[in-house]
Amino acid sequence: MSTSIAFLKGHGTENDFVIVPDPENALDLSPAAVAALCDRRAGIGGDGVLHVVRSAAHPEARGMAAEAEWFMDYRNGDGSVAEMCGNGVRVFARYLQHAGHVGEGDLAIATRGGVKTVHLAKDGDITVGMGRARLPEGEVTVSVGEHSWPARNVNMGNPHAVAFVADLADAGNLFTAPPVGPAAAYPDGVNVEFVVDRGPRHVAMRVHERGSGETRSCGTGACAVAVAAARRDGVDPAVTGTPASYTVDLPGGRLIITERPDGEIEMTGPAVIVAEGELDADWLAHALG
Repeated sequence: MSTSIAFLKGHGTENDFVIVPDPENALDLSPAAVAALCDRRAGIGGDGVLHVVRSAAHPEARGMAAEAEWFMDYRNGDGSVAEMCGNGVRVFARYLQHAGHVGEGDLAIATRGGVKTVHLAKDGDITVGMGRARLPEGEVTVSVGEHSWPARNVNMGNPHAVAFVADLADAGNLFTAPPVGPAAAYPDGVNVEFVVDRGPRHVAMRVHERGSGETRSCGTGACAVAVAAARRDGVDPAVTGTPASYTVDLPGGRLIITERPDGEIEMTGPAVIVAEGELDADWLAHALG
């Protein structure tokens, strides 16, 4: 292993990431090392790590290499592995553009949630094809303190519980994961979204991301919220035959989510590279130790 590692810092609607370019998958990023990188006081700081690897070089992505050259090996801020991260895909695509690997237009990115189609627009926004939502059956309840709300179980390649509330303050501090029941509905944990209405097809949300706590934004969460809102509002595109678009305001910015009649969901929003540098060799050795 080299004595130093290049990194970048980026964010999508203030959902921020440490980007680690590693095309040949030469780095063994342990959970402890990822957590150290994401530490906001003793590390670089971020909600997660975007490990940039060529699909052909990663055992989990080789089967997707014919469709997508690059694999987003995403890790949560606590070091755990995640299936998908919508904001992360946009920042990942921005990094590929920043590094000269891709230009404006369409590309495909491999993730643990499958291959995602991405469009880099001339105006700077990035649209990600997020796939279809699954809506597992069964009642789900989200609780904060003595209050509980019914929630919609939505799976976007990762699990979500979406609760509509009267005030976003009802979510509490979101430092710890709100209790969600029944536990059997989410055996591997869940992302929890609290949602209020702002106007016609316009909502605002807060989110507790599994493994990261409250974050400024969550792309898959915004998609789950739009899907849940469309079902609540009686505008399921599969039934109406008309696409449904929702504006979703998050603490870190705004995303536009569109669900098409065929079930495919698109998310459009910004992605920014903030800085790049090199990890100190001594710090790195301690973190990887």
